Amino acid sequence: MNQKKIGAFLKELRKEKGMTQEELAELLGVTNRSVSRWETGVSLPDFDLVLELAGIFDVSVDELLDGERRMEMLDKKTEETLLKVADYENGQNIRFTKRLFRIFLAAIAAFGVYLVIEANGLASTGVYEDIASFSLGLVLAALLLGALFTSRYAARIRAFKLRLLHRLKGRP
Repeated sequence: MNQKKIGAFLKELRKEKGMTQEELAELLGVTNRSVSRWETGVSLPDFDLVLELAGIFDVSVDELLDGERRMEMLDKKTEETLLKVADYENGQNIRFTKRLFRIFLAAIAAFGVYLVIEANGLASTGVYEDIASFSLGLVLAALLLGALFTSRYAARIRAFKLRLLHRLKGRP
């Protein structure tokens, strides 16, 4: 345990609550000098006071003894931001899925046209040959686009999530 780190964390928590050392000391039934010693890292509070401090500052005992907040205990602003990002990402996923669905629907229709032309034996006659070739070209293009978009899109989502995670952890 790093007493200096714990002390700095206690001071930060106290200031977040808008309390003075005297107010905290009175609340805990200790002297303001004791609170000062804790915050400077000279000493640590007794364990029963650690439990009270954790309750007062809405942190876990583990966080208090580590001298830092855990990522699991996100503040409201960060949580709201993450929810907005998730909503945005879900909207993007829905739009992308609809576009991909339309492309594959066009490919199925084009393949249907090709099958009708081929079944009637018209694939080798003038205009129908061109239509059949065009239909097969649309099917192939849709399959290639689907493969390219899904792989590229999936990679972009993973990259975005990694960047967000690194920002939340404080890494560059």
